[in-house]
Amino acid sequence: MPDQRTPSAGHDDDERARPADRSGVALASPTGRAVLVASTAGSAVAFLDAQVVSIALPSIGRDLRAELGVLQWTVNAYTLSLAALVLLGGALGDRWGRRRVFVVGVVWFAVTSAACALAPTAEVLVGARALQGVGAALLTPMSLALLQTVLRREDRARAIGLWSGATTLATVAAPVVGGALVALDWRLVFALNLPVAALAVALARKVPDTRDGAARTHRLDLPGAALGAAALAGLTWALTRAGEVPDPASDAAVLGAGAAAAALAVGFVVRERRAAFPVVPPSLFADRTFTAANGFTLLVYAALSGMQLLLVLQLQVSLGWTALQAGLASLPSSLLLGLLSGRAGALGQRYGVRSMLTAGAATGAAGLVLLSGASPGDAYATAVLPGVLVMGLGFAAFVAPLTAGVLAAAPGELAGAASGVNNAVARTAGLLAVAALPAVVGLSGTAYTDPALLVPAFRTGMLVCAALVAAGALLALLALPRAGAAAARQ
Repeated sequence: MPDQRTPSAGHDDDERARPADRSGVALASPTGRAVLVASTAGSAVAFLDAQVVSIALPSIGRDLRAELGVLQWTVNAYTLSLAALVLLGGALGDRWGRRRVFVVGVVWFAVTSAACALAPTAEVLVGARALQGVGAALLTPMSLALLQTVLRREDRARAIGLWSGATTLATVAAPVVGGALVALDWRLVFALNLPVAALAVALARKVPDTRDGAARTHRLDLPGAALGAAALAGLTWALTRAGEVPDPASDAAVLGAGAAAAALAVGFVVRERRAAFPVVPPSLFADRTFTAANGFTLLVYAALSGMQLLLVLQLQVSLGWTALQAGLASLPSSLLLGLLSGRAGALGQRYGVRSMLTAGAATGAAGLVLLSGASPGDAYATAVLPGVLVMGLGFAAFVAPLTAGVLAAAPGELAGAASGVNNAVARTAGLLAVAALPAVVGLSGTAYTDPALLVPAFRTGMLVCAALVAAGALLALLALPRAGAAAARQ
């Protein structure tokens, strides 16, 4: 575990990170609370943005006259930058100071959020979203890495549970506030990030900085980061275009981009295995828990992103709901996540990550199946609420244990890299789901505006998402160690 710095008053952002007491900071102390709230506020801007932008997509499409492909890139430009660079963000935090990189990321995110709010065209909005993802790539892995490296070991699992719950509670208001703002002007949803970012920066100045001392002597793996980013960009473009052409299997552009992405992905793996200081340390994947937990992350977060895209369209286009009503529809699920995540983290410590992930994913899959039946004319209480409640209960059961399990499986000196890898996997899952799912269910162009075409596509999409989450439950059951075995390894 890297050294930690003893908390003191008046830390400047350019202050060199110094080693601190190895015992770490108590969560109950003023500094410990500042760490938790700063980390939560920083994460909240990313979570708020993801939720609120999804609600705003139909309004953005109408205002900017955007087809489905443009709406996909409004989501994916951000997610692509985040997924491609979050690994580098983790490495930068380990090298230059986790608090410092966190603050830079939050400020960058706020500035680019303002650019999104002022975007005059769809093309400018997509470009600003790509830049916004860069800031998220810096702040997101550092949010959890701060908890893992600043707080005392005995406080970390509880802090991560509180972080999961508090972050979710912070986003509970997003559908409500976001829907209300969209009713006024969709541009206001990006302005919502600014006060939250300001709070995160103000509190972060009280957080002691930590870093991996050895990392400062390591050269950054820029070639690896570039190969990974290019591979993701090529694959995303290929999947998005596949939904826009009649026969993607014979489209030269789709095939060429897919082949190039595959070659770049192979190059990335080869580079990481040979690099002296890889951006994705292969040693992390020597741990079965770390590898299986990231595989679980890939499946369930792909399903979650696909569900969010299709559900918002279904509720607003097919069922004729307003943006506010569509936002309120998922509120019970968010409340369950916020209220139960802290408890789920404690249960994960008691019963093991395997049990919580398996049971939570199985329950979440059942909720998605229930949601698949929502159709025009249905009442919220009978067609949407049951699925939302069951899905929320399932996801609440595994979110905090998953995060704690990933970080606990990694050496302390690689906390930033481990957090970065898990975030990259989650974002990549969402990126690929948003790019591929419309093509899988037969949506392209302006088809999303026609309820007759959207309803069957939505039903199929929800069942696909349910199958992904069920596969995650099976993976957790078969690949993760039992609670007793995991405890023995620690």
